[in-house]
Amino acid sequence: MKKTFLATICLLAGMNIHAQQIDIQPTPQQVKAPTQSLDMNGNYQFIGTQEANPYAVKSLTTLLGTETSEKKGLKIIIGERSDKAIKKYGKFIPKQEEGYFIRISPKEIVLAGNDERGTFYAVQTLAQLLEEGKLPVTEITDYPEIRFRGVVEGFYGTPWSHQARLRHLKFYGENKMNTYIYGPKDDPYHSSPNWRLPYPEQEAKQLKELVNVAKENAVDFVWAIHPGKDIKWNQEDRDNLLNKFEKMYELGVRSFAVFFDDISGEGTKADKQAELLNYIDEQFVKVKKDVTPLIMCPTEYNKSWSNVKGGYLTTLGTKLNPSIHIMWTGDRVIADMYEGDVEKGGMKWINNLIQRPAYIWWNFPVSDYVRDHLLMGPVYGNDLHIANLMSGFVTNPMEHAESSLLAIYGVASYAWNPDVYDSEKAWRDAMKAILPGAAKELEIFATHNSDLGANGHGY
Repeated sequence: MKKTFLATICLLAGMNIHAQQIDIQPTPQQVKAPTQSLDMNGNYQFIGTQEANPYAVKSLTTLLGTETSEKKGLKIIIGERSDKAIKKYGKFIPKQEEGYFIRISPKEIVLAGNDERGTFYAVQTLAQLLEEGKLPVTEITDYPEIRFRGVVEGFYGTPWSHQARLRHLKFYGENKMNTYIYGPKDDPYHSSPNWRLPYPEQEAKQLKELVNVAKENAVDFVWAIHPGKDIKWNQEDRDNLLNKFEKMYELGVRSFAVFFDDISGEGTKADKQAELLNYIDEQFVKVKKDVTPLIMCPTEYNKSWSNVKGGYLTTLGTKLNPSIHIMWTGDRVIADMYEGDVEKGGMKWINNLIQRPAYIWWNFPVSDYVRDHLLMGPVYGNDLHIANLMSGFVTNPMEHAESSLLAIYGVASYAWNPDVYDSEKAWRDAMKAILPGAAKELEIFATHNSDLGANGHGY
């Protein structure tokens, strides 16, 4: 028998004349229009907490209050598809990864995930629905259209502070982003000269904290290494790379990336890159069992810098293990994504060469090429109907962590449900979420800090 926990908050299953209007970030796939609302001012009980995702349960109890030993009140049922408490709702839960189903009625509240992350997202949606002590009576069926959604800290310039990263990871969880790729160019232990060396004690301690906070917020902390500037294609450096990955694994990292961008010389050879990455995939990723698929950033990471006749991209496409993701910035370094075709460019062009859906590294709002500007305008320009052509979509932000939140909020909305994405609404909603006490003032500030000006990338 599952234990039933009770909260101290009271709930009356009362019906208000004016139902709440549902406005959720990101926009769900399906929402039933509410006709009434519940006043959350009576007793309720939690069912399923012993089997459910513990981070989702923690988020739920933080939202609704402390548990008590009473056994009465509105039932709040939480868990994953296979859990005993949730089984009878299985037909309502979407089968997509990270999908979830919510039912709010005067009788019960159901928070059912297709998997653990789906349950966590159900609670994040519930948190948005709870407004002034009321919940709308409704049903929601939801799931993301793009599998991996998030941020790559991959800019040139001052890396974010530890506190900024902690703040961001919580923000990603709240907005249903599941990926943070740690790859600051100016971290010497990420790139040359020290990529072969373990992090010093203090830096390692901070990374371990980031990994733990990412896990609490349903985010994959992806640690990236950038060895291409001085790598040697021999067994010694293979072992150096695996040893570094082992050190990061000991810190709790379960997601990894290898970057070969912005290099020259020996490190740019596609066949050698593929050979090394396949070795890591087979000797580390597949052996560990709990490590997510490897991600790589190629040397030719955009169309304008690619030499198709030279065979770099086609070599990766044919030789790289199919499970390894290949990143892509578009037709140029700074570009928006569109469907295109296999002859002229766009998503179909690159997917045809690499023989898999590209993992998009979107270079906005990164400002390392226009450092005297803040880029705080709306997120727009990407095709709304290409979710099936990409395996992931991550935004490269500014070195200004707080100022990047506006764009990150928009990317979260776009990557979850691009078919209905509204750039202007997402931009203004972000202001209310980030600075609720001064959203209008922030809009004025952001409006005057959105123009890139003249730049070498022609964006």
